[in-house]
Amino acid sequence: MDAITHKRDSESPAPGAGEAGADITRQLSGHLRALRTERGWSLQRAAEVCGVSKAMLGQIERAESSPTVALLWRIAGGFGCALSDLLPPPAAATAEVRDPGRVRARPASDAMLVAPLFPFDPDLGFEVFELTLLPGYERVSEPHVAGVVEHVVVQRGSLEVLSDGAWARLGEGEGLRLAGDREHGYRNVTEAAVVFLDLIHYPRGRGARRD
Repeated sequence: MDAITHKRDSESPAPGAGEAGADITRQLSGHLRALRTERGWSLQRAAEVCGVSKAMLGQIERAESSPTVALLWRIAGGFGCALSDLLPPPAAATAEVRDPGRVRARPASDAMLVAPLFPFDPDLGFEVFELTLLPGYERVSEPHVAGVVEHVVVQRGSLEVLSDGAWARLGEGEGLRLAGDREHGYRNVTEAAVVFLDLIHYPRGRGARRD
């Protein structure tokens, strides 16, 4: 189950997002077409593997619809890739300073801002995001693929995290390691945005190609 709620969404502009959301929607559509072509999948086949409707996947590929973060996770799982594989910008081959203000955007239709600080590295097996939840945001996510572990550290504000069936409150500087392959979630019950880092570690071979 994926449940997402938020309030004051239309009143809260995405800081640093600007027109990046539309750009990400177009880039996501290109990524999905490239992934399908690489695997030789029809739209119907991709929809079945990802567990989404053919109509919805087609709308995303045509950049006619912006998916939720939960749906992006489902698509990534279906294609056997990391979440950051679907989001720009790509990682640099050499050392690079990653400024979240330059890569932060709202890639989905729900009230979460995402900055892919360090996209997935197959040699290291992890990716790092800066995530911003607007006031009133809550997301309960279905389990990711077996073996996924998330490490959450709050940078600003107060965050509540669902882990092992209970909500835990984290203040600034506090962190929590949780099993991403079980039901888990995040919520912001305060009146201010909360910012946190999320390091997601994947099991070895998570990127194995599916036929």
